[in-house]
Amino acid sequence: MAIPHIGLNAHLLSLEKNYRSAGISGYIHNLLMHLADMKPEYHYTAFLSDKRVHSTKNLTVSHSLFPTANPLARIIWEQAFQPFALLHNKINLLHALAFIAPVMVPCPFIITIYDLSFKRYPDAFRPFKRWYLDTFTAYSARRAKAIIAISESTRQDIIQLYDITPAKVHTIYCGVDAIFRRYSSAEIALFKQKNGLPKSFIFYLGTIEPRKNVLGLIEAYAMWKKHDTHAPKLLIGGGKGWYYQHVFQLVETHNLTDSIIFVGYIPQAELPLWHNSATLFIYPSFFEGFGLPIIEAMACGTPVITSNISSMPEAAGEAAILNDPNDTVALAESMKSTFYDVTLRTRLQQKGFEQAKKFSGFMP
Repeated sequence: MAIPHIGLNAHLLSLEKNYRSAGISGYIHNLLMHLADMKPEYHYTAFLSDKRVHSTKNLTVSHSLFPTANPLARIIWEQAFQPFALLHNKINLLHALAFIAPVMVPCPFIITIYDLSFKRYPDAFRPFKRWYLDTFTAYSARRAKAIIAISESTRQDIIQLYDITPAKVHTIYCGVDAIFRRYSSAEIALFKQKNGLPKSFIFYLGTIEPRKNVLGLIEAYAMWKKHDTHAPKLLIGGGKGWYYQHVFQLVETHNLTDSIIFVGYIPQAELPLWHNSATLFIYPSFFEGFGLPIIEAMACGTPVITSNISSMPEAAGEAAILNDPNDTVALAESMKSTFYDVTLRTRLQQKGFEQAKKFSGFMP
Protein backbone atom coordinates (compact mmCIF):
# COMPACT_ATOMS: atom_id res chain seq x y z
CA MET A 1 0.00 0.00 0.00
CA ALA A 2 1.36 3.41 -1.01
CA ILE A 3 2.24 5.85 1.75
CA PRO A 4 -0.26 8.75 1.75
CA HIS A 5 1.37 11.92 0.46
CA ILE A 6 0.17 15.15 2.07
CA GLY A 7 0.96 18.57 0.64
CA LEU A 8 1.28 21.63 2.87
CA ASN A 9 0.96 25.14 1.48
CA ALA A 10 3.41 26.84 3.85
CA HIS A 11 4.12 29.99 1.87
CA LEU A 12 3.11 32.24 4.77
CA LEU A 13 6.05 30.91 6.77
CA SER A 14 8.51 33.71 7.43
CA LEU A 15 11.80 33.54 9.30
CA GLU A 16 12.34 37.29 9.01
CA LYS A 17 12.61 39.35 12.19
CA ASN A 18 9.42 41.34 11.72
CA TYR A 19 5.66 41.06 12.20
CA ARG A 20 5.37 38.52 9.36
CA SER A 21 7.05 35.88 11.54
CA ALA A 22 4.37 36.15 14.22
CA GLY A 23 0.96 34.52 14.43
CA ILE A 24 0.24 32.31 11.42
CA SER A 25 3.92 31.96 10.54
CA GLY A 26 4.65 30.67 14.05
CA TYR A 27 1.81 28.15 13.75
CA ILE A 28 3.16 26.89 10.41
CA HIS A 29 6.74 26.71 11.70
CA ASN A 30 5.75 24.62 14.74
CA LEU A 31 3.62 22.34 12.59
CA LEU A 32 6.47 21.64 10.17
CA MET A 33 8.88 21.00 13.03
CA HIS A 34 6.66 18.42 14.72
CA LEU A 35 4.21 16.95 12.23
CA ALA A 36 6.51 14.29 10.83
CA ASP A 37 7.18 12.98 14.35
CA MET A 38 3.51 13.04 15.32
CA LYS A 39 2.30 11.20 12.21
CA PRO A 40 5.33 9.33 10.79
CA GLU A 41 3.15 6.98 8.74
CA TYR A 42 2.61 9.74 6.17
CA HIS A 43 4.94 11.54 3.80
CA TYR A 44 4.73 15.32 3.62
CA THR A 45 5.78 17.92 1.08
CA ALA A 46 5.81 21.53 2.22
CA PHE A 47 5.62 24.20 -0.45
CA LEU A 48 7.36 27.43 0.53
CA SER A 49 9.91 29.96 -0.64
CA ASP A 50 12.25 30.52 2.32
CA LYS A 51 15.51 28.77 1.42
CA ARG A 52 16.47 28.52 5.09
CA VAL A 53 13.94 25.73 5.62
CA HIS A 54 15.22 22.28 4.68
CA SER A 55 13.84 18.77 4.29
CA THR A 56 13.83 16.49 7.36
CA LYS A 57 12.90 12.82 7.79
CA ASN A 58 9.64 12.26 5.93
CA LEU A 59 9.11 15.96 5.27
CA THR A 60 10.24 17.17 1.85
CA VAL A 61 10.57 20.91 1.31
CA SER A 62 9.75 22.16 -2.18
CA HIS A 63 11.14 25.66 -2.67
CA SER A 64 9.29 27.95 -5.04
CA LEU A 65 11.13 30.20 -7.46
CA PHE A 66 8.43 32.80 -6.81
CA PRO A 67 9.29 35.47 -4.19
CA THR A 68 6.11 34.65 -2.26
CA ALA A 69 7.00 36.92 0.65
CA ASN A 70 5.38 39.42 -1.69
CA PRO A 71 1.59 39.02 -1.27
CA LEU A 72 0.78 39.38 -4.98
CA ALA A 73 3.43 36.83 -5.97
CA ARG A 74 2.06 34.45 -3.33
CA ILE A 75 -1.47 34.78 -4.70
CA ILE A 76 -0.27 34.10 -8.25
CA TRP A 77 1.62 31.00 -7.08
CA GLU A 78 -1.30 29.88 -4.93
CA GLN A 79 -3.86 30.05 -7.71
CA ALA A 80 -1.91 29.51 -10.94
CA PHE A 81 1.09 27.35 -10.10
CA GLN A 82 0.11 25.38 -7.00
CA PRO A 83 -2.23 23.00 -8.90
CA PHE A 84 0.65 21.91 -11.15
CA ALA A 85 2.94 21.48 -8.13
CA LEU A 86 0.34 19.22 -6.53
CA LEU A 87 0.08 17.11 -9.69
CA HIS A 88 3.84 16.96 -10.19
CA ASN A 89 4.42 15.78 -6.62
CA LYS A 90 1.47 13.33 -6.72
CA ILE A 91 -0.16 14.85 -3.64
CA ASN A 92 -3.09 12.84 -2.25
CA LEU A 93 -4.33 15.51 0.17
CA LEU A 94 -3.59 19.23 0.38
CA HIS A 95 -3.60 21.08 3.71
CA ALA A 96 -3.94 24.78 2.91
CA LEU A 97 -2.35 26.21 6.05
CA ALA A 98 -3.70 29.73 5.63
CA PHE A 99 -7.35 30.03 4.68
CA ILE A 100 -7.29 29.44 0.93
CA ALA A 101 -6.90 26.57 -1.53
CA PRO A 102 -6.53 27.06 -5.29
CA VAL A 103 -9.73 27.30 -7.29
CA MET A 104 -8.53 24.53 -9.60
CA VAL A 105 -7.29 21.92 -7.14
CA PRO A 106 -6.51 18.39 -8.40
CA CYS A 107 -6.93 16.58 -5.06
CA PRO A 108 -9.04 16.69 -1.90
CA PHE A 109 -8.05 19.39 0.58
CA ILE A 110 -8.55 20.74 4.08
CA ILE A 111 -7.95 24.28 5.27
CA THR A 112 -7.00 26.00 8.51
CA ILE A 113 -8.85 29.22 9.30
CA TYR A 114 -7.34 31.24 12.14
CA ASP A 115 -9.99 33.93 12.36
CA LEU A 116 -12.45 35.88 10.24
CA SER A 117 -11.23 39.32 11.29
CA PHE A 118 -11.55 40.48 7.68
CA LYS A 119 -15.29 39.80 8.03
CA ARG A 120 -15.73 41.10 11.56
CA TYR A 121 -13.46 44.15 11.20
CA PRO A 122 -13.26 44.89 7.44
CA ASP A 123 -12.09 48.48 7.92
CA ALA A 124 -8.90 47.20 9.55
CA PHE A 125 -7.76 45.69 6.23
CA ARG A 126 -6.65 47.17 2.95
CA PRO A 127 -9.41 46.74 0.34
CA PHE A 128 -7.77 44.18 -1.97
CA LYS A 129 -6.49 42.02 0.89
CA ARG A 130 -9.95 42.06 2.49
CA TRP A 131 -11.66 41.12 -0.81
CA TYR A 132 -9.23 38.29 -1.59
CA LEU A 133 -9.37 36.79 1.88
CA ASP A 134 -13.14 36.95 2.16
CA THR A 135 -14.00 35.77 -1.35
CA PHE A 136 -11.53 32.92 -1.60
CA THR A 137 -11.79 31.77 2.02
CA ALA A 138 -15.55 31.43 1.60
CA TYR A 139 -15.10 29.52 -1.67
CA SER A 140 -12.45 27.24 -0.14
CA ALA A 141 -14.51 26.61 3.00
CA ARG A 142 -17.49 25.41 0.98
CA ARG A 143 -15.36 22.95 -1.02
CA ALA A 144 -12.97 21.69 1.68
CA LYS A 145 -13.34 18.18 3.04
CA ALA A 146 -12.74 19.57 6.53
CA ILE A 147 -11.90 22.88 8.19
CA ILE A 148 -9.63 23.40 11.20
CA ALA A 149 -10.42 26.35 13.49
CA ILE A 150 -8.00 27.32 16.26
CA SER A 151 -10.76 28.21 18.74
CA GLU A 152 -14.44 27.56 19.29
CA SER A 153 -15.03 31.27 18.72
CA THR A 154 -13.50 30.99 15.25
CA ARG A 155 -15.42 27.77 14.60
CA GLN A 156 -18.72 29.47 15.34
CA ASP A 157 -17.80 32.41 13.08
CA ILE A 158 -17.05 30.03 10.20
CA ILE A 159 -20.34 28.20 10.67
CA GLN A 160 -22.42 31.37 10.96
CA LEU A 161 -20.75 33.76 8.54
CA TYR A 162 -20.11 31.22 5.77
CA ASP A 163 -23.08 28.93 6.42
CA ILE A 164 -20.90 25.83 6.81
CA THR A 165 -22.20 22.53 8.19
CA PRO A 166 -21.04 22.35 11.86
CA ALA A 167 -19.76 18.77 11.59
CA LYS A 168 -17.28 19.90 8.95
CA VAL A 169 -15.51 22.41 11.22
CA HIS A 170 -13.16 21.11 13.92
CA THR A 171 -11.60 23.07 16.78
CA ILE A 172 -7.93 22.26 17.37
CA TYR A 173 -6.37 24.61 19.90
CA CYS A 174 -2.95 26.16 19.68
CA GLY A 175 -0.51 24.93 22.32
CA VAL A 176 2.05 26.73 24.40
CA ASP A 177 5.70 25.88 23.72
CA ALA A 178 7.71 24.43 26.61
CA ILE A 179 10.10 27.41 26.50
CA PHE A 180 7.35 29.48 28.16
CA ARG A 181 7.90 28.81 31.87
CA ARG A 182 8.78 30.60 35.09
CA TYR A 183 12.46 31.53 35.26
CA SER A 184 14.49 32.01 38.42
CA SER A 185 14.82 35.43 40.05
CA ALA A 186 18.51 35.48 39.16
CA GLU A 187 17.81 34.79 35.47
CA ILE A 188 15.15 37.50 35.36
CA ALA A 189 17.40 40.03 37.12
CA LEU A 190 20.25 39.30 34.68
CA PHE A 191 17.93 39.72 31.67
CA LYS A 192 16.60 43.02 33.00
CA GLN A 193 20.10 44.30 33.61
CA LYS A 194 21.31 43.22 30.18
CA ASN A 195 18.39 44.94 28.43
CA GLY A 196 18.15 48.00 30.66
CA LEU A 197 14.61 47.16 31.76
CA PRO A 198 12.93 48.90 34.71
CA LYS A 199 12.20 47.04 37.95
CA SER A 200 8.45 47.02 37.15
CA PHE A 201 6.68 47.56 33.84
CA ILE A 202 3.48 46.80 31.95
CA PHE A 203 4.00 44.68 28.83
CA TYR A 204 2.03 44.47 25.59
CA LEU A 205 2.97 42.11 22.76
CA GLY A 206 1.44 42.01 19.30
CA THR A 207 1.63 43.37 15.79
CA ILE A 208 0.83 47.08 15.73
CA GLU A 209 -2.34 47.14 13.64
CA PRO A 210 -5.91 48.35 14.22
CA ARG A 211 -7.69 45.30 15.64
CA LYS A 212 -5.06 44.88 18.36
CA ASN A 213 -6.44 48.03 20.03
CA VAL A 214 -3.06 49.57 20.80
CA LEU A 215 -4.70 53.00 20.54
CA GLY A 216 -7.14 52.05 23.31
CA LEU A 217 -4.29 50.75 25.44
CA ILE A 218 -2.39 54.02 25.06
CA GLU A 219 -5.48 56.06 25.93
CA ALA A 220 -6.09 53.94 29.03
CA TYR A 221 -2.46 54.21 30.10
CA ALA A 222 -2.56 57.98 29.57
CA MET A 223 -5.55 58.22 31.94
CA TRP A 224 -3.70 56.25 34.59
CA LYS A 225 -0.48 58.21 34.18
CA LYS A 226 -2.31 61.54 34.37
CA HIS A 227 -3.51 60.80 37.91
CA ASP A 228 -0.56 58.70 39.06
CA THR A 229 2.96 59.93 38.37
CA HIS A 230 4.32 56.68 39.84
CA ALA A 231 2.66 54.51 37.20
CA PRO A 232 5.20 52.10 35.69
CA LYS A 233 6.36 52.34 32.11
CA LEU A 234 4.42 50.65 29.33
CA LEU A 235 6.61 48.57 27.00
CA ILE A 236 5.10 47.70 23.63
CA GLY A 237 6.63 44.74 21.85
CA GLY A 238 5.90 43.70 18.28
CA GLY A 239 6.56 44.77 14.72
CA LYS A 240 4.75 47.40 12.68
CA GLY A 241 1.87 45.91 10.74
CA TRP A 242 -0.43 48.31 8.89
CA TYR A 243 -2.28 51.54 9.71
CA TYR A 244 0.10 51.99 12.65
CA GLN A 245 1.01 55.67 12.23
CA HIS A 246 -1.73 56.90 14.58
CA VAL A 247 -0.27 54.82 17.41
CA PHE A 248 3.00 56.75 17.45
CA GLN A 249 1.19 60.06 16.95
CA LEU A 250 -1.03 59.37 19.97
CA VAL A 251 1.98 58.75 22.22
CA GLU A 252 3.40 62.12 21.18
CA THR A 253 0.04 63.83 21.65
CA HIS A 254 -0.06 62.66 25.27
CA ASN A 255 3.64 63.56 25.79
CA LEU A 256 4.36 60.00 26.85
CA THR A 257 7.46 59.27 24.78
CA ASP A 258 9.45 58.72 27.99
CA SER A 259 6.82 56.44 29.53
CA ILE A 260 5.71 54.32 26.55
CA ILE A 261 8.61 52.48 24.99
CA PHE A 262 8.37 50.67 21.64
CA VAL A 263 10.81 47.78 21.78
CA GLY A 264 10.04 46.46 18.28
CA TYR A 265 10.15 42.88 17.14
CA ILE A 266 11.14 40.38 19.84
CA PRO A 267 12.64 37.02 18.77
CA GLN A 268 10.68 33.97 19.91
CA ALA A 269 13.57 32.71 22.03
CA GLU A 270 13.57 35.92 24.10
CA LEU A 271 9.82 36.16 24.66
CA PRO A 272 9.70 34.01 27.82
CA LEU A 273 12.13 36.29 29.62
CA TRP A 274 10.20 39.40 28.54
CA HIS A 275 7.05 37.87 30.01
CA ASN A 276 8.90 36.82 33.17
CA SER A 277 10.26 40.33 33.59
CA ALA A 278 6.89 42.10 33.28
CA THR A 279 4.66 42.91 36.23
CA LEU A 280 1.51 42.70 34.09
CA PHE A 281 0.72 41.55 30.57
CA ILE A 282 -1.98 43.55 28.77
CA TYR A 283 -3.75 42.16 25.70
CA PRO A 284 -6.75 44.42 24.94
CA SER A 285 -7.46 43.22 21.40
CA PHE A 286 -10.80 43.71 19.67
CA PHE A 287 -10.60 40.36 17.94
CA GLU A 288 -8.40 37.26 17.97
CA GLY A 289 -8.47 33.81 16.44
CA PHE A 290 -7.25 32.40 19.74
CA GLY A 291 -4.93 34.72 21.69
CA LEU A 292 -1.87 32.52 22.23
CA PRO A 293 0.18 35.32 23.91
CA ILE A 294 -2.33 35.17 26.79
CA ILE A 295 -1.42 31.53 27.46
CA GLU A 296 2.29 32.17 26.97
CA ALA A 297 2.25 34.96 29.55
CA MET A 298 0.35 32.76 32.01
CA ALA A 299 2.85 29.93 31.55
CA CYS A 300 5.57 32.40 32.56
CA GLY A 301 3.70 33.42 35.70
CA THR A 302 2.71 36.88 34.50
CA PRO A 303 -0.76 38.17 35.50
CA VAL A 304 -2.92 38.96 32.46
CA ILE A 305 -5.51 41.60 31.61
CA THR A 306 -7.31 40.94 28.34
CA SER A 307 -10.60 41.48 26.51
CA ASN A 308 -13.96 39.92 27.30
CA ILE A 309 -14.95 39.32 23.67
CA SER A 310 -14.03 37.11 20.70
CA SER A 311 -11.84 34.11 21.62
CA MET A 312 -9.98 35.74 24.50
CA PRO A 313 -12.26 34.52 27.32
CA GLU A 314 -11.82 31.05 25.82
CA ALA A 315 -8.04 31.31 26.11
CA ALA A 316 -8.02 33.11 29.47
CA GLY A 317 -10.61 31.03 31.30
CA GLU A 318 -10.98 32.32 34.85
CA ALA A 319 -7.29 33.17 35.14
CA ALA A 320 -7.30 36.77 33.86
CA ILE A 321 -8.97 40.12 34.37
CA LEU A 322 -11.40 40.64 31.48
CA ASN A 323 -12.41 44.07 30.17
CA ASP A 324 -14.53 45.54 27.41
CA PRO A 325 -11.84 46.69 24.92
CA ASN A 326 -13.97 49.72 24.05
CA ASP A 327 -13.99 50.94 27.68
CA THR A 328 -10.66 52.69 28.18
CA VAL A 329 -11.70 53.99 31.61
CA ALA A 330 -12.28 50.45 32.88
CA LEU A 331 -9.01 49.29 31.33
CA ALA A 332 -7.11 52.11 33.04
CA GLU A 333 -8.66 51.17 36.38
CA SER A 334 -7.92 47.47 35.87
CA MET A 335 -4.27 48.15 35.10
CA LYS A 336 -3.88 50.43 38.11
CA SER A 337 -5.71 48.25 40.64
CA THR A 338 -4.06 45.02 39.51
CA PHE A 339 -0.60 46.57 39.47
CA TYR A 340 -0.89 47.75 43.09
CA ASP A 341 -2.72 44.68 44.43
CA VAL A 342 -0.01 42.09 45.13
CA THR A 343 -2.53 39.58 46.51
CA LEU A 344 -4.59 39.75 43.31
CA ARG A 345 -1.51 39.37 41.13
CA THR A 346 -0.40 36.32 43.10
CA ARG A 347 -3.84 34.75 42.70
CA LEU A 348 -3.84 35.47 38.97
CA GLN A 349 -0.38 33.98 38.67
CA GLN A 350 -1.44 30.69 40.27
CA LYS A 351 -4.61 30.49 38.20
CA GLY A 352 -2.57 31.31 35.12
CA PHE A 353 -0.22 28.40 35.68
CA GLU A 354 -3.21 26.04 35.85
CA GLN A 355 -4.84 27.53 32.76
CA ALA A 356 -1.63 27.26 30.74
CA LYS A 357 -1.35 23.55 31.60
CA LYS A 358 -4.54 22.94 29.64
CA PHE A 359 -2.66 23.94 26.49
CA SER A 360 0.69 22.31 27.24
CA GLY A 361 2.35 19.84 24.93
CA PHE A 362 2.61 20.42 21.21
CA MET A 363 -0.46 21.56 19.38
CA PRO A 364 0.34 23.91 16.47
